[in-house]
Amino acid sequence: MNSVGEACTELKREYDQCFNRWFAEKFLKGESAGDPCGQLFKRYQLCVQKAIKEKDIPIEGLEFMGPSKGKGENSS
Repeated sequence: MNSVGEACTELKREYDQCFNRWFAEKFLKGESAGDPCGQLFKRYQLCVQKAIKEKDIPIEGLEFMGPSKGKGENSS
């Protein structure tokens, strides 16, 4: 499956391959330590966020994975 932005598709494929390899070769064998794909995921996430902004895709009400920049502003 392609990414939301054409420029992000190759990053998505790289991340998917890394994750699938880690999942099959490490996680399923009980080795869950480390984050070998974290940097790939961050690059892909930034690319997707940029593509969403460029395409004016409404994202109100959606949260991206990771820490919220405005955390605590709307909490009661």
